[in-house]
Amino acid sequence: MRRILLVIVLLLALLVVATIGGSYYMLDYSLAPAADRADTASCFRRLVERHPEIQPWLDSLNSQGALRDTFVDMPTGERHHGYYVRCDSSRQMAIILHGWRNCGIDILHIGRIYEQMGYSILLPDLHAHGLSEGELIGMGWNDRLDVLHWMTLASRLFGADDVVVHGISMGAATTMCVAGEQLPQGVRSARFVEDCGYTSVWDEFHYELAEEFGLPDFPLMYATSLLCWLKDGWTFGEAAPIDKVRQCRWPMLFIHGDNDTFVPSWMVHPLYEAKPGQKSLWVTKGTIHAKSYTDYTQDYIARVRQFCSQP
Repeated sequence: MRRILLVIVLLLALLVVATIGGSYYMLDYSLAPAADRADTASCFRRLVERHPEIQPWLDSLNSQGALRDTFVDMPTGERHHGYYVRCDSSRQMAIILHGWRNCGIDILHIGRIYEQMGYSILLPDLHAHGLSEGELIGMGWNDRLDVLHWMTLASRLFGADDVVVHGISMGAATTMCVAGEQLPQGVRSARFVEDCGYTSVWDEFHYELAEEFGLPDFPLMYATSLLCWLKDGWTFGEAAPIDKVRQCRWPMLFIHGDNDTFVPSWMVHPLYEAKPGQKSLWVTKGTIHAKSYTDYTQDYIARVRQFCSQP
């Protein structure tokens, strides 16, 4: 009997050790910043390789000194970085949010849409991305508070009170989380565009854990979520854009590729259903993750323009 108990205790101890080790691995795998996050030159090269059509626009901005960057202090005390182009004749601004392990440079092609519509544009490097400080990626949850601070600062910088927040992937999750918050003082109205965002961090990590590793949620997801709370103050369950979407009273455009296997396509439907009030949905056929602009460039631009012009 004692031998059996000893074996059980040893097995439980091994399970605990394996779970702790696995949770540290999962946290690093999913939330550690990119090793080359500060390599802005590579980001610009990658951007132009993927979207060569924007090179003349970038050249024009650079020749005028219009594409600028800035560092700001967040309420958390961290120093964050962002890029912007100011339009002095407009009270409209667009805040464009990048995806997981990307940076503001990576989505300048989306910024071009709004700049050519006469908007001031701001492209922040989110927490633990690009040149912004941070030790763990926030998956859009705490990022929502940073974006609200950026919104306040940008409304003063640009003299703008009408804002569009447009995000892709993790940036889309951030967009939806922002959408459920009260607008900062000085911002009169808002619209939101989410392109291939997830319902919750739990749902996304559950999907990846099953698809990539063939593992169930218990015990690894629970342990990693607890570790994330201990290290960064939030859990996978609370980081749920779908809950914030339910609280959004501003117009929202949902975009998702129907062949997305990274943030699975089905997620857009409960998100769309959860949104009260004015909303639009565009599911792009045959498109994989975050490639709706690439596959349907002119249609993408036209739909964004139409959405922003609606009363």
